[in-house]
Amino acid sequence: MIRKSFKGLGLLLVSSVALAGDAVVAPLTQEAFLALPKQGADAPFVLDVRTPEEYASGYLPGAVNIPHDQLASRLAEVPKDREIVLYCRSGRRAGLAGEVLAEHGYQRLEHLEGDITAWVEKSRPVAKPKDPDACVAALKSGKATAPACAAN
Repeated sequence: MIRKSFKGLGLLLVSSVALAGDAVVAPLTQEAFLALPKQGADAPFVLDVRTPEEYASGYLPGAVNIPHDQLASRLAEVPKDREIVLYCRSGRRAGLAGEVLAEHGYQRLEHLEGDITAWVEKSRPVAKPKDPDACVAALKSGKATAPACAAN
């Protein structure tokens, strides 16, 4: 009987941690994102956590690419003093990235609702690099931004 109680308690604790992690990253509508400043101290740091290949196929203007599975080792590239807007293709990787950032003390975290898929479906602006192959190579070498990834 005691063993069952502890199993239940463990499940409850794991569920509570997951819920707490999910609550850390606030949803951000696309309309609210479009209304944010694009430059200056008040502009958010837009973080694309998809693969370099996905990023090179099109990204939100001004976004920086750090794949979600590299984020923990590249935290120095993400400012703590700015709002962070995360996105990926469908939301899963952005959620994982948000958990990593929250665990490391980042507090101003938002997740773009609908991610890049909904962004494209609504014909919102998408930047594409002049040279996608060079962009992918630069990103794979560990550069979050690279001249080769500059938009047309």
